[in-house]
This record gives sequence, C-alpha cells and structure tokens, in this order.
Amino acid sequence: MSYDKIEVPDEGEQITYDEDEDVLEVPDHPIIPVLHGDGIGKDVGPAAQKVLNAAAEATGHDIAWMDVYAGEDARETYDENLPQETVEAIREHRVAIKGPLTTPVGAGFRSLNVALRKKLDLYANVRPTYYLDGVPSPVKDPEEMDMVNFRENTEDVYAGIEWEAGTDEVEEVRDFVEDDMGFDATIHDGAVGIGVKPITEFGTKRLVRRAIEYAIENDRDSVTLVHKGNIMKFTEGAFRDWGYEVAEEDFPEETIDEDTLWEEYDGEAPDDVVVVKDRIADNMLQQLLTRTENYDVLAMPNLNGDYLSDSAGAQIGGLGIAPGANFGDGRVLAEPVHGSAPKHAGKDKANPTAMILSGKLMLEYIGWDDAADLVHEAVESQISEHRVTYDLERQVEGGVKLSTSEYAEEVVERIEDLA
Repeated sequence: MSYDKIEVPDEGEQITYDEDEDVLEVPDHPIIPVLHGDGIGKDVGPAAQKVLNAAAEATGHDIAWMDVYAGEDARETYDENLPQETVEAIREHRVAIKGPLTTPVGAGFRSLNVALRKKLDLYANVRPTYYLDGVPSPVKDPEEMDMVNFRENTEDVYAGIEWEAGTDEVEEVRDFVEDDMGFDATIHDGAVGIGVKPITEFGTKRLVRRAIEYAIENDRDSVTLVHKGNIMKFTEGAFRDWGYEVAEEDFPEETIDEDTLWEEYDGEAPDDVVVVKDRIADNMLQQLLTRTENYDVLAMPNLNGDYLSDSAGAQIGGLGIAPGANFGDGRVLAEPVHGSAPKHAGKDKANPTAMILSGKLMLEYIGWDDAADLVHEAVESQISEHRVTYDLERQVEGGVKLSTSEYAEEVVERIEDLA
C-alpha cells in the first residue's frame, strides 16, 4: 500500500495473517510501524528501538522500522491528531509499537490511545506486572507480584458516549432518563454531564476467552473476573456472569469455578485446570496488597482494568517499568503504561524500560522468543546493578544515574555480551 506522508522502507516485508489458522506469518525482515508519541515518547521511543534492534540482530532477525504519526507530530505533518494514514498503516502491517500520547483533561480532543484501540478493534489491553530484581518498591515482598491484567479495551465508560453539561443534548437525555425510564428522583437539579456505560456479551466474552486461553497456554493457576456487579448489576454484574459462561461453555475440561474447587478438591486445584473466580473491584484493590500470591490473570472491564493495572504496577516499582500491549485478532499495538510527562520531554532523562519491555511483548507476539528473552535478561541485569535513570537512581543507595540514551546503550551492550 502507498501512503502520502509515510515512507515505507525499501527493504523489509509485510507481516500477514492467516485468519483460518489464526496464525501470523512473519518474514525474516518484517516492516513494523513505530510511533514515538508525545512528550517523553521522543526520548524513550528511539531508546527502545535501539534495544529491540540489538536483540533482533543478536538472534538472527532484522526489523525494518516505519515511522507513523499521531498527536503532536501528526498536527505538524497533517494538521490533525490522528491521520487515517496512521490507522491504515498499523492495520495493514498488523504489528506496531507506540509511545505515550497526551490526552487533555476536561476539554479538547478525545484520547488518541482510545481512538486507536477502537478503530483497530484492539479489544484486549494486556499488562503483565512482574518484579525486576533491583527495582525499589514500596512493598515488602514485591517479587510476589506476577500477574497479567486483561482489560477490555473498547467498551465501558471509555466508549465515549457522553453529553456535556449545559447542552440541549444532555437535557434531552436527562428528560428521557427521568420521564420515560422512571429515574425521576435520581439526578440532582442543575447542570449535569451524562455518560453511558455499555458492557456487551460479545465484548466481554472475547476478552475473557483470551484471558483463559492465555492462562492455559502459560500454565497459570487462575483467572479472576474483577467487577463491581454488586452495584452495577446489569453491566458489571453481566460481565461476571458472561465470563463464567465462557469458562463453562468453551473450556469445560480446562476450568473449574471456585465452588467446585472447594467442594470437590478441598481448595487444592489439579495441575491441569485453571480456576475461574471473581472479586469485587474495591476488594481486589486491597487483595493486590494483602494476598498478592493468590492471583495470576485478571480479566476486567475497561475502567477497572485501568485502575487495577496501575495499582499493580506501583507494587513493582511504578509505571516507568510497566509494559503493555493492545491485542486484536491477528494484530498488536505495544505501548507502555505510563503517560507522556511533557515537563520531562526532550531532556534525555526519562526511563525507557516500560517502552523496551512493551517491545518485548511485541517480539513474543511475532514468535521471536529468543530475542524477547534477551531483552528481559539484559534489562534486569542493568537494573540489578543500579545503573539506571534518575527516577530509580534517586531511590537506591549507590546507584549510578544515566540518561535515557546512556541507559539504552548499556542495555544494548549487555545484549551483545549475552548473545
């Protein structure tokens, strides 16, 4: 496919997808779109590319990077925030990585991150949370945290169905809710903003199905459905019920529920089954701290997933090291969990670890496990010796403060030594 302002590398081939077999077909020299993003994305994006290039080359692979644009760069190049070219380039090439994009609060344009996920139907936001040796943590035993959060990515309050206070539209919705639907004593008088929270059976089941498949394939003990169904009975309560239906209907031999676990197995699950259970979201937030070791994979609606994954990330040292990726059918867009931190932009000081480890998820997705393992080992070795960026250096005794680019260069050297 040709583009107006995106340059397709002369060398490199396109990744394709066999829908019937649900398999990516990855050439030796794949073209992978990269979007550095806003703020510190300009620092951590190139740093991550250097590390991923080194891991690929050390294991006999090669990446042809293709720059695409959104946010600030897109406004300069296209005079818009999210050009259709960018969406089409990622859709066409199937595997991509991006840095953080700024979203204004209260006004202005809607989240570009959410827009990309919805336009590309990247319905599963997956955030592994695990401890790296040497990272300073606020908890006593951070190594107990080893969870993978599956956050539904296209529904819930993030669907963007809302009306602004003071508009004719919001008053029309208020009238409908109060007069037609009978909630006449629910909304306070005066200005009001109203949003709609859609949770569908389709969206829920494909997310939970993917979480259970992951747990089975990776020998995880449990999948926990995290919801607020005691209050939001017909949305988050339905999420829980539909999640259990997926387990019962699609994985009857591979899963059991918690009642069966205790009634038939006295709490000791067989090695070859995944326990599917559920927890109320606010209770789960405290169990992240008090019973960390009891949880493996969490499956959640969109908003819960945002809160829970950030909270889990705090236990292993913060969002500067927390990776993530958005998955659809035969498609992935890797991205770090952290934001754009504009006050630190261009200072060559931000921690690129989260972006690098997001790249590790991307490498795993295309089947380059050897390269992904090198990335993990080199990053953990670097951090364990406390040769780190300012955010970690200031928290450890005897640490050596490195710039973003210096940190990436040293990780590259470790990859070369390990290979």
